[in-house]
Amino acid sequence: MAVRPPGKDDLAAIARGYGMHLSDEDLGSFEPMVAGLLSSYDAVEELYAQTAPQPPANRTWKQPDPGGNPLGAWYVRTEIAERPDGPLAGRRVAIKDNIEVAGVPMMNGSRTLEGFVPSRDATVVTRLLAAGATITGKSVCEDLCFSGGSHTSVTGPVRNPWDTDRTTGGSSSGSAALVASGEADLAMGGDQGGSVRIPSSWCGTVGHKPTHGLVPYTGAFPIEFTIDHLGPITRTVADAALMLNVIAGRDGWDPRQPADLRPEDYVAALGQDVTGLRAGLVSEGFGIPDLSEERVDQTVRVAADRLREAGMQVEDVSIPWHRHAMHVWNVIATDGATVQMVDGNAYGWNWDGLYDPELIAYYGKQRLEVPDAWSETVKLVVLGGRYSVEKYQARHYAMARNLVFEVRRQYDEALSRFDVLVMPTLPMVATPIPAASDPREVQIGRALEMIPNTAPFDISGHPAISVPAGLADGLPVGMMIVGKRFDDAACLRVAHAFERLAGGFPAPPGAA
Repeated sequence: MAVRPPGKDDLAAIARGYGMHLSDEDLGSFEPMVAGLLSSYDAVEELYAQTAPQPPANRTWKQPDPGGNPLGAWYVRTEIAERPDGPLAGRRVAIKDNIEVAGVPMMNGSRTLEGFVPSRDATVVTRLLAAGATITGKSVCEDLCFSGGSHTSVTGPVRNPWDTDRTTGGSSSGSAALVASGEADLAMGGDQGGSVRIPSSWCGTVGHKPTHGLVPYTGAFPIEFTIDHLGPITRTVADAALMLNVIAGRDGWDPRQPADLRPEDYVAALGQDVTGLRAGLVSEGFGIPDLSEERVDQTVRVAADRLREAGMQVEDVSIPWHRHAMHVWNVIATDGATVQMVDGNAYGWNWDGLYDPELIAYYGKQRLEVPDAWSETVKLVVLGGRYSVEKYQARHYAMARNLVFEVRRQYDEALSRFDVLVMPTLPMVATPIPAASDPREVQIGRALEMIPNTAPFDISGHPAISVPAGLADGLPVGMMIVGKRFDDAACLRVAHAFERLAGGFPAPPGAA
C-alpha cells in the first residue's frame, strides 16, 4: 500500500503537536522534501513483500465445542504435528494465545487483536514441533496478558479445575487449567509479572519462569522487552525440564538473549544430588500485610522444611529490597507497557530483533477503533502510564530501570550465600472469580493483588519455578524456588527433589 505524502494541512497539524511555529511558506518548502523522504517507505514495503513469510497452507483449526470446553480454557483447537519422533513425540501441547502459530487465529485475550492470523511460527513453536510435539490448540489468556486473575479475557473467565467458581490465575490462565485438568500434557505460558507461576500456583501445576533471555521470545506478543519471558507449564518437574531442553537457546533474532548463552541439559541435572545445597526462606515473602494468609505461609514453611530430608540446609534470610522491588516493577510495567505495548503497537522502536509488521499494523489500527473494549487493568495502565509520560517525561521509568541493578544485586548477594531462595509463590489461595457486575475496584483488585512475590523476579531476571507445596482447605498452594541467573538447573533440581519427597503432586478431582 503506497504511502500517501502529507499535504500542508497535515504538516501544520504535526508542527503544532510539537509546538513548532511554521509559516505557510515554511510548510510549502517542507512539503516536497517530506514527500521525497517518504518515497523510501514505498521501496521498503516492496522489498519486504518479496521476503515476507507465508503461513502453511495445510494447517486447520476450529472453535472449541462449548460442551467440550467446560473451563473456558481453549481459544481454538488444532492438530498440528510435523514429525512422529523426538523427545516430545505424542505429547499434546497447548500454546498460550499470545504466542504465534502460523495460520491459526491469535487474539491475546483482547478485542484489539481479534481476527488476526499470524504468518510465522514463534521460535518456541518451531522448536516444539521439531521435537515431535502435537499442538492441540491455543489456550485462552488474559486481555493483552495484563492480569494475574482469569476474568479479563473477552472470551470469558477461565475456571479453576479445583473449584470452578474460583480463578485459575493469569495471565496464562488457559494453559494452567488445561494441564491441571489433563486436557493437555504440556503448555507454553508467558510471564511478565508472574503469569506462568500465578496460574500454576492456583491450579497445582509446575510453572517455570526461565532466566530472562534463556528462552527466545521471538514471535510472542510483547508487553515490555525487559520483563518478557516464555516458559513451560507442566504436571511434573521432569516435564518442565524436558520442555526447557527443547525451547532454550539462542535463535539469533532476540536481543534479550546473551551472545554467549549456553543452555544446560536440564533433564540430566535432575539426577544430581541436592545434598548440601542451601535454601534461604525469604522473610519478606511471608506475612505480607493485608495479603498473606497464614494457611498459605504455613503450607510453604512445612514444604520447605521437608527439603532437609533430601540433605539440604534450610535457613531464614532477610532481603528488604524484595518488598521495594514491587514498586520498581510497577513503574517499569506501567510506563513500559504504555509506551511499548500500547503507543508502540506492541514492538515500539529501537529494537534490534525480529519485528512482526503484520501484527503491528493489525493491532495498531484496531486498538484505536475499540479501546473501550480493553479490560479495566489495561485501562488503568494506559491512564497511569500516559500521565507519567506526559507530565513527568517518564523519568520515573528511567529511575526504576536504574534501581533494577540494586534489586538484582540484593538477590545476587543472598544467592551468594544460598543456592536457592524459597517463598510462597502467591500470598493467598485462589480467589472467587468476580462477577461482571462487580465494581471496577474489585475487578482490578482480583487482577493484581497476588503478584508481590512473583513480579520482582521479572525485573531482576532470575529463574523461578512454582511447584505445588500442598493443599490448604482443598486448594493448591505454590512454593516458589528462585535460583541464580542462568542457573535454572538448580531451581529444577530442588523442585524435583521436593516432588520426590512429596510422592508426586495431586491432580484436581476428575482430571484426566
